[in-house]
Amino acid sequence: MNSWRRRLLQQLPRLGVGVRGLPAGVLVHRMPGPRVQAVSEDLAVVSRRRLERFEREKQLVRHLLHQHVVTILRLYRVNCVIDVGANHGQYARRLRRAGYKGHIVSFEPVAETFERLAASAARDPRWSVHRCALGREESVVTMNVVPGTLSSVLTPTQFGYDRYRQLHDATAEDVPVRRLDALLDEILAPVPDPRPYLKLDTQGYDLEVFAGLGDRARDLHGLQSEVAVMQIYDGMPMMPEAIATYEAAGFEITALYPVSRQSRTGRVVEFDCVMVRADAL
Repeated sequence: MNSWRRRLLQQLPRLGVGVRGLPAGVLVHRMPGPRVQAVSEDLAVVSRRRLERFEREKQLVRHLLHQHVVTILRLYRVNCVIDVGANHGQYARRLRRAGYKGHIVSFEPVAETFERLAASAARDPRWSVHRCALGREESVVTMNVVPGTLSSVLTPTQFGYDRYRQLHDATAEDVPVRRLDALLDEILAPVPDPRPYLKLDTQGYDLEVFAGLGDRARDLHGLQSEVAVMQIYDGMPMMPEAIATYEAAGFEITALYPVSRQSRTGRVVEFDCVMVRADAL
């Protein structure tokens, strides 16, 4: 018997399939139930362990990302981080824990989420907060609000619905949208010799926020944006378009860190892309 056939027959019992030798070949038959159940339980354990490994990787990557960002902030002498899509202020708090002492300006449009953000910033004199979305045009838009960090102006794709159960439970909330270039002088006014860094985490709306900077994008010394490899929201720009847009404005990549990945396939869903304007040194 060929070696590959022999190996195949050796593996069949693990899948609950019995094999008996006969004069003219082999007889394949289904094995009793308990063996099938045992194999299913083994697969469940393997799946759980894989999820645990990915979770450990995610925590490590998050730590390395913030250490890298703090290094970039020091290297470029950044003294104001503009935190767009701040949620409860998790990003700003991690920056503080990592040693960043400069100004932080956070934007969060969802009312209930903004209340928690404001409470987080209340005792930090160098952390200001604004309740609005940012975009290409000043207007009012309807946010799809969900628990966690996935609220977006955009509607989910089928992939997004399948991956994130909470996207099925969205509620609508109208929020104001401002252009960032109209606010830049105001938010940088308390910062002597401002050297700003822009962090974007807007669930598919990052390029719209960036477009609202217009020519003022040249004032940034660096930026951080989530760039998509797999599309969670309809109309969400994919990674090549996003990076090309930032590069056309004079930014260059310093690092890419996976934000999330499919545990089944190992494919990355999004990257955090950290970029700088090298001539700002």
